[in-house]
Amino acid sequence: MLMEKQIKNYLLLAVIIVLGLVLRLYRIDFPLADWHSWRQVDTAGVTREFVKNGIDLLHPKYMDISSIPSGFANPEGYRMVEFPFINGLTAGIAQIIKQAGVSGGWTEIVRLERLVSVAFSLGAILGMYLLVKEILDERIALISAAVMAFLPFNIYYSRVVLPEPKLLFFSVFSSWFCYRFIQKGKWPDWFLWIITGSLATLLKPMWLLIFGPALIWAAIRIRRGGVFNFRWGLKFALGWVAVLTPFFLWRGWIAQFPSGIPASSWLYNAGGLRWRPAWFRWLLADRLGRLILGYWGMIPFGLGVITLSGKKEDWFFHWWLFGGLIYLSVFATGNVTHDYYQAILVPVIAVIVAKGLYLLWKPPAGISQLMARGSLVVISVLTLGFSWFHVRDYFNINHPEIIEAGQAADRILPADAKVVVPYGGDTAFLFQTNRLGWPVGGAIEDKISLGATHYISVNFDEETKELMDKCPSLLKTNRFVIIDLKDCK
Repeated sequence: MLMEKQIKNYLLLAVIIVLGLVLRLYRIDFPLADWHSWRQVDTAGVTREFVKNGIDLLHPKYMDISSIPSGFANPEGYRMVEFPFINGLTAGIAQIIKQAGVSGGWTEIVRLERLVSVAFSLGAILGMYLLVKEILDERIALISAAVMAFLPFNIYYSRVVLPEPKLLFFSVFSSWFCYRFIQKGKWPDWFLWIITGSLATLLKPMWLLIFGPALIWAAIRIRRGGVFNFRWGLKFALGWVAVLTPFFLWRGWIAQFPSGIPASSWLYNAGGLRWRPAWFRWLLADRLGRLILGYWGMIPFGLGVITLSGKKEDWFFHWWLFGGLIYLSVFATGNVTHDYYQAILVPVIAVIVAKGLYLLWKPPAGISQLMARGSLVVISVLTLGFSWFHVRDYFNINHPEIIEAGQAADRILPADAKVVVPYGGDTAFLFQTNRLGWPVGGAIEDKISLGATHYISVNFDEETKELMDKCPSLLKTNRFVIIDLKDCK
């Protein structure tokens, strides 16, 4: 009987993951010019350079050679942010595919990048199931996995070319292994915790703010008494040191390349947003209430918070939620500015919503089960519907002219051309050209002296018209123009 129930649960989990895969394949082949494409192309650009020039994890480069991100001239195009092991993995897969004789242009990199993100996101759903099952029970674990799989916000951010899908995978699994080590003290869990935790920290160390308080509380709560001893405590402390060491080594290395390190101090509290009314409005009302939970999802979320009792199992999620608030507070301006910063909070939101949904499925005595379950269905449909209403435009390409101009430039320009592509500093247009260059106009003579060979524009402004008068146009349509800067009057 127990075995049959376990098989049934695994089948349900498999169905959730398969449906999640199908949903994440939506528009998987679209060019990389959708929502937050400016950040996605920066990540994809590193992978593309690895494919073109060889995998060099210590010297990641991309197509932007301007001084806009860091404030320093960056003629080598260094991109020193997260340790690019995922880019190296993706580039390695691309090279294997190429060696196997499968044809495809540079756009295949975008599809491959998205598929890698999808694979990691599905793995994160599995990791979430294992973590919640370890702490609570299988029913809440399955519902949590379903919430992660089907929330439209998470569907979109599970197939983007960003570190977030991989960060979720490694941080969730690291937390699971760490929790198992806290409970049982076994060496395999310790090693796997360090490996997954190190990789998560190399991607983005802020996961420690979110998961760290819950894991430290679990260590104190579970191991206190006769179980907690000096030897185990030393292993636990050494584990955290091992998790952090690769990150500090990487940061020490990239400090040698300041031109490749984007400015980041503004992420903390630029404009004094922290804990101001605008901070609460954007993060709790707009992002959590509207975008992630589609208004109606706040009902099971609120019920889930209420059902977090004083039991030691539930206190893990109290601290996990508290860690999320710490993260939102520390990176106040970054979270208000970019909604993808909240993608890492989806797991804790999912488990709290799952507890609320289960309360509606199994209501306490005195509440009509029919009414509660009917409400569950209505709330679920409205949550997914309203969230999808707000997220659906994220998949759209609002400026197809940059795709058209970029593909034309890739066809007719030499591979070593350096292009000026005015797009307000946004690298999404520059990425389409498959060339190194500048994502902003102005100071054209200076850029020519630095090696600029062509100017590509989809906006016929005064600068573009002046260059069209002085320089020959290689290709001109009513949507874009490609100008040769090597032979100007």
